[in-house]
Amino acid sequence: MSPRRPNMESSIYLGSDGWWHGRVTMGVKNDGSPDRRHRRAKTESEIKRKVRELEDLRDKGRAPKAGRKPTVEQWMTTYLTDIASLKLKPRSLDDYWSKTRNDIVPGIGKHRLDKLQPEHLERMYRVMLDEGHAPSHVLKVHRILSRALKIAHRRRLIVENVATLVDPPTVDETEANPFTTEEAKAFLEAAAKRPTFMRWCVGVGMGFRQGETLGLRWPYVDFDNELFRPEWQLQRLTWRHGCKDPHACGTEFHRFEPCPPDCATHKAYKRGCPKPCPKDCVKHARACPERKNGGLVFTRPKTKKSRDAVPIPPPFIPYLREHQAQQVELRAAAGDLWQDHNVVFSRPDGRPLDPRQDWEEFKELLAEAGIDDRRLYDGSRHTAGTILNELGVDMPTIMEILRHTQISQTRRYVKGRSHLSKDAMRRMGDAFMPRSAPATDSTDKARERTVRARRRRRIR
Repeated sequence: MSPRRPNMESSIYLGSDGWWHGRVTMGVKNDGSPDRRHRRAKTESEIKRKVRELEDLRDKGRAPKAGRKPTVEQWMTTYLTDIASLKLKPRSLDDYWSKTRNDIVPGIGKHRLDKLQPEHLERMYRVMLDEGHAPSHVLKVHRILSRALKIAHRRRLIVENVATLVDPPTVDETEANPFTTEEAKAFLEAAAKRPTFMRWCVGVGMGFRQGETLGLRWPYVDFDNELFRPEWQLQRLTWRHGCKDPHACGTEFHRFEPCPPDCATHKAYKRGCPKPCPKDCVKHARACPERKNGGLVFTRPKTKKSRDAVPIPPPFIPYLREHQAQQVELRAAAGDLWQDHNVVFSRPDGRPLDPRQDWEEFKELLAEAGIDDRRLYDGSRHTAGTILNELGVDMPTIMEILRHTQISQTRRYVKGRSHLSKDAMRRMGDAFMPRSAPATDSTDKARERTVRARRRRRIR
């Protein structure tokens, strides 16, 4: 009679099927039953290696949980629905969902988490780059996937986060292109002809973000202490279904076949024809009768630092008071049609300015001022930081005005100017090199030559 095996000891045997089998006791499952893992191999040495690897994971407390592992698509859905939604801001969560649906799921969605390999990710990134996606887009996809796999590894669904074994594409930092002082003045002169003049003064002169400027409300404007308190920002969020069956809700809007080459339905679309819907499409929440959490919404800024008060330049105060008086007149003229949101910059009926229309107005003002095309951030935050630097303001103060959490971030917003560099190098040269002797006239030079010739003759 063979002695009883000790607890947690593994067993290895040759089966009748010709394969070597190994069984390792990992502990107990959630229901209290023994958790026995099975491995098999063609040779005894191979099965011993697999058993030792599994035992090592068990002893280090890194063994994956029992049960069939979810696919990448299933885990990304769980991660975005139950985990990321508790921490991410709505706009960030929408971006995560978009890149998951359009890139991650079509690329590697069918792979099981425990079978995912670095080569799968590298192949997906290569396909994305070949399709014309920017390296920055691929890098964002890599970060989203890496974060999701990190949580899966932390919960012992997988042994290792394979995204850490992949080098994503290198992304060159986008170079800022702020206004010069002359361009900023020309831009504001063009904006002075419009009712939104003060909106652009705040954006260009104080470096406010678009959402912070459009979401600024009068209770957070302190005229006595000359302070702006950007406690809220205005954002356009994607609508979400409030019904129980999102797929059935959008039945009449589902379109599973691609558009023909000569499609006239979407001729006016700037981005071309939309992609066909997937078979289990749950989009079209805009048409849902119980839609929620979408449209123009006031949200908190991303960080606590972003809500710090910012001093208002004293010359802005009279213009702000005049702007407030004009808004009171508009409110009286609108009567019952006025929608009171208490925003500083509003439409004629009191509603907040639409971010898309605000962006289009920025492009129009660029053309009117004769300035070449650039990003809205270049004409606001980057311009404010750069001009403050030209005025001699130190970096820590600029960081406080722009409400950055790290000074390295502020340095990326400030761009040096060539004329300042030339002036600095001129002063550097004056400090190190001797000054050249003043030039003399031709008569003095001839007299000096005559004296030197006489001296040489006397020496000889």
